[in-house]
Amino acid sequence: MATKRVFHLQPCESPSPTMSDNGFLFETAGFLKCDTDEGGEGREELGEELFDTVQSSIVSGDSLRFFVSVNLESHLNAADADSSGCVLLHTSRKYLKLKNFEEEVRAHRDLDGFLARSSIILDESATSLDDVLRKMLTHVADDADNAEPRCNFDKAMSTLFTDSGAPREGNVHLLSDTIQGVTATTTGVQYQQSWLCIICTIKDLQRRRVCISRLERPQNWGENCCEVRFVILVLAPPKMKSTKTATEVGRTFATMFSDINFRQKLLETKTEEEFKDALVQRRHMLTSSNQRVPAVQEGHRSHDQKPLKFTNFLKIGKGMFDDIKRRLPLYPSDFTDGITGNNKAIGKYITTVILMYFAVLLPSMAFGSLNDESTGGAIDVQKTIIGQCLGGVIYAVLAGQPLVILLTTAPLALYISVIRGICDDYNLNFYAFYGCIGLWNSFFLTLYALFNFSLLMKLFKRSTEEIIALFISITFVVDAVKGIIKIFKQYYHDPKTKKEYASKSGDNIMKFNFTNSLSANESVNTSGYLQNQSMLELHSEVHCGRETAVLSVMLMLGTLWLGHTLYQFKKSPYLHARVREILSDCALPISVLTFSFVGSFLFKEIKIATFNYTPSDNLFVPAPFRSLTLGSIMSAMGLGFLLSMLFFIEQNIVASLTNAPENRLVKGTAYHWDLFLVAVINVPLSLFGLPWIHAAFPHAPMHVRALACVEERVENGHLYETIVNVKETRITSLVANILVGLSLRLLPFPLQWIPKPVLYGLFLYIALISIDGSQFFERLVLLLKEQTAYPPTHYIRRVPQRKIHYLTGLQVLQLLILCGIGISPLPYIKMIFPLVMIGMIPIRYNLLPRIIEEKYLDAMDAEH
Repeated sequence: MATKRVFHLQPCESPSPTMSDNGFLFETAGFLKCDTDEGGEGREELGEELFDTVQSSIVSGDSLRFFVSVNLESHLNAADADSSGCVLLHTSRKYLKLKNFEEEVRAHRDLDGFLARSSIILDESATSLDDVLRKMLTHVADDADNAEPRCNFDKAMSTLFTDSGAPREGNVHLLSDTIQGVTATTTGVQYQQSWLCIICTIKDLQRRRVCISRLERPQNWGENCCEVRFVILVLAPPKMKSTKTATEVGRTFATMFSDINFRQKLLETKTEEEFKDALVQRRHMLTSSNQRVPAVQEGHRSHDQKPLKFTNFLKIGKGMFDDIKRRLPLYPSDFTDGITGNNKAIGKYITTVILMYFAVLLPSMAFGSLNDESTGGAIDVQKTIIGQCLGGVIYAVLAGQPLVILLTTAPLALYISVIRGICDDYNLNFYAFYGCIGLWNSFFLTLYALFNFSLLMKLFKRSTEEIIALFISITFVVDAVKGIIKIFKQYYHDPKTKKEYASKSGDNIMKFNFTNSLSANESVNTSGYLQNQSMLELHSEVHCGRETAVLSVMLMLGTLWLGHTLYQFKKSPYLHARVREILSDCALPISVLTFSFVGSFLFKEIKIATFNYTPSDNLFVPAPFRSLTLGSIMSAMGLGFLLSMLFFIEQNIVASLTNAPENRLVKGTAYHWDLFLVAVINVPLSLFGLPWIHAAFPHAPMHVRALACVEERVENGHLYETIVNVKETRITSLVANILVGLSLRLLPFPLQWIPKPVLYGLFLYIALISIDGSQFFERLVLLLKEQTAYPPTHYIRRVPQRKIHYLTGLQVLQLLILCGIGISPLPYIKMIFPLVMIGMIPIRYNLLPRIIEEKYLDAMDAEH
């Protein structure tokens, strides 16, 4: 059975004043009612019957639209066909958007290309459609300046119709791909019948070609083509960029010809030059009529779109008051949504709690281990878990946006290590100096919240936010790589094997402690090992050499592979959709538990690094602030101010990414109140020497994604996911953080059975999934793709390709500078890291517009 696509796109005679600038999307299905008793009817009558059925559906509305009809022609086998030669024609239709000449840069380039290689036929005297198309193809073929030696235009002529290559009984002579205009009315669909755009894809064509023919007299070519005066023929190669296809070029010219006044002006032209001038004037008119307010286009900012004024920062507490006023009436629903009512989502809540429990607990263990090493045990895994539980529970209960997840992060771990170095250099009490810095940090954050400083986040465009987000992802990768390099330095370059045995007596035997970290200093004895019969009965042989390094890499990469494979499993056709969704949501815990079992049990004879655990009885002892001098307190104020800028930027950027329009959150934001709440939470953490916490990326967007209902959609052959709705609840975050606190009962075992390489694999997994949906990363990938594989995104349509790559290159340069400062081996350089992030604002507003036009920057910073 052969199949063939047929496009039909159409606008109306009199555009409605209520027509949307964006056009509309509408889909319906046509059908063929084939009566086998009408065997005496000729092929022409059958063709009219087919078009009658296409117009049988009723569409409400009064707006002008472009209409695409995709016809799939199925030919019956000769044995099944009756004597009348009846065939089945499957027709599906959908509306396309009118081309926006102000936003879509390709519209101007399509017209410029046509004007440079114009193929215009004025006052064509041919009366049949076949003769008109044949002369148009001949006109294109005879163009000496744009010759197509490999293209067979005679074959192209047959490709324009549905009977190309069809068997004898399926010889229905209809146009394959056409574009027209329609007006949807309350009684049906009214077609524009004075023009017709025909599009075709030809294999051997080297470039796109457009030919316009103005007929000498109106021609009647059947249903919906009763008075045709203009024929537009668009030819294109099959492999083209999504914005350069035959349909897109046809959409450009169809938009221009949709206006009846413009068509009347074309009828009055006498020469080709006048015809071209009319096209140029029409383009200018479309460009000016499609201009919009820039604030409407940019949908990414969740803050008020009004320009900033100095008086906005003098209304003390107004931002927090507005946040509470907006969010408080919805507070009860944060606990009932998905639990009561018709749209219950208890199963999704359970999988999300499991995901967030592991996504919060494991990084807390990893950063706790890192802090333990950098502070000499002053801040360890136990304190990190306690601080995470306290701060996470308070935030989940009181936050204005409970989908945001608080966590201690890699930049905070870097700050803590620098503070420890300062304390060692100047002989300061670590807990006192650390607590003083934390209190200053909370003081400055409170000032920022009271004076509405979160309004400044308007200045952070999407391009700037994504640079910082990608930097955070890179820090996860760097931490994982550093950990593996440390293992290789300790074991791979010393390929000796240490065998230790344990005996019941324990008098003459060194017992190997599985809880020791790889960072502990060990002496490897290679002179030999004790041998006696009593030890062989209870011996425990532990290999500690190159196999440790190799197994560590396998565990790290295995955790990454299994986690990402299960995360993408929801896109596969295997198993039931609900099962795929559960496996995808639980990808992280499954991968961690699986490779923890592999490392701790299947290869238990090989030593694998685990985190240190030293239980402490004095967890809530206040810091001895009296030991600090006035100079130390002033130094702590400076460091606290730098730290507060880091908190301010990361808290607000993560909240902005969480509240992005594509997430379709409906309960509102609370930037000022949440910033104040973070300041309050970090006060007791600073007093008792617990690690600081703030909004974490990508955990907050991951939390939103886990609670979202996602649909897959196809646009121009490209598959993408879109969020339909999100269950905005406090329950998942609250329960996950409570479980994190209860995990203290799992120390030291079984949590110490999770090897460090598995935690490094977790870091890689988090970094990998965090780039999902990042426009910056998508544009980086475009540099490696051919143009035919470019997705039909809004910036591909609105921005020239060269400008897209310019912005990508400039973002890469900013990212490299950010990485050079934030991941610098020099400890004190890391302290100015927040200043570098602040410095990206003038770069975006003052430097980039000198290189790339502001309208293109705004288009790439917009969501749609």
